[in-house]
Amino acid sequence: MKRIVVAILAIAAVASGAVFLLPAQNNKVKVGYMTTLSGGAGIIGKQMQNAVNLAMEHTNGKLGGKDAEVIFVDDQRKPDVAKQLANRLIKSDKVDVIAGVIWSNLLMAIHKPVTRSDTLLISSNAGPSPIAGEGCHKNFVSMSWQNDQTPEGMGKYLQDSGVKSVYLMAPNYQAGKDMLSGFKRHYTGDIVGEVYTKLGQADFQAELSALRAVKPAATFVFQPGGMGINFVKQWNQAGMNDLSKLFTVFTVDGVSLPALKDTALGVIATQTWSPDLDNAMNQKFVADYQAKHGGYPSFYAAQAYDTMMAIDYAIGKAGSADTEAMRAVLADGGIPTTRGELQMNTNQFPIQNVYLREVVLDSDGVATTKVIDTVFEDHGDAYAKDCKF
Repeated sequence: MKRIVVAILAIAAVASGAVFLLPAQNNKVKVGYMTTLSGGAGIIGKQMQNAVNLAMEHTNGKLGGKDAEVIFVDDQRKPDVAKQLANRLIKSDKVDVIAGVIWSNLLMAIHKPVTRSDTLLISSNAGPSPIAGEGCHKNFVSMSWQNDQTPEGMGKYLQDSGVKSVYLMAPNYQAGKDMLSGFKRHYTGDIVGEVYTKLGQADFQAELSALRAVKPAATFVFQPGGMGINFVKQWNQAGMNDLSKLFTVFTVDGVSLPALKDTALGVIATQTWSPDLDNAMNQKFVADYQAKHGGYPSFYAAQAYDTMMAIDYAIGKAGSADTEAMRAVLADGGIPTTRGELQMNTNQFPIQNVYLREVVLDSDGVATTKVIDTVFEDHGDAYAKDCKF
């Protein structure tokens, strides 16, 4: 009789769409990882992809102890492409989490469609201000920073150092505007120029000529990825160091240093991570990344790695990949990362240190950065007070 019942149930299962296979399918965690893998910005996305793959090696291909699959998609640095990919990941691939995203304008494009679908969205980089305050959503978590945080550290440093005048430059998109807003929140000296360049711009000769005319004591620049490589090379070629001291965020880092080498020595920047941070997770990450890829990881890579380890932590502690269960774990903080144990603000952006870093040569003569001071400890962003879930 039992055999007959089992046979009937099996036939019913096939007829109704393989009901008995669903638990096994649901046990596999799917992460859609969106980054820029083509074009000039592909240099950033490749580091992030490398770090995600390294994280999956470190977790033996599982997330929270469950079998896992990471689906990489290339947003091509285009908002419309990002929206199409997000839609595909949600509806066709049926992912549990969408993570990644370098650019703030792309994150803004996919934020509402993803969060409203009840899919967890985790940023590995972009942190635009509109979704940190009144536009926040419980299904969005940042594993990087809110855009203003890091340049706030530089603004404070230059203010405390008594720098009298600063020339500001950033690309004309959400992150660029946030970066300069953050800088000005803590710097009250004379801003002798505020210039917004084209996103993806390669030639900065006109901007350098304008800068030369006003002769600022300091120049503060946000030009990420390939833009930063071109800017610093042209800065040096124009002999600008004799005119103004260069300070940056997200411009001279693990992405640009292999190209800039010792021409960037002495450049000062602020960041929430550095390859020399002294904790076990960071030491293992940096050492394994170097062994595998022959160079230092960038902060983009570190944040991508942290994102995957955060997902691993959330699923492991929650016992499932349910959106609300994962979100609740991450919101509670205590997340193990390359920056140490990370705490979260009420808007689910990190509360973290902002370090002052200088470009130096390591013992092998390779250009890298080292922490020379801590500008902010346990620093939260300025928008969390306006976030109401």
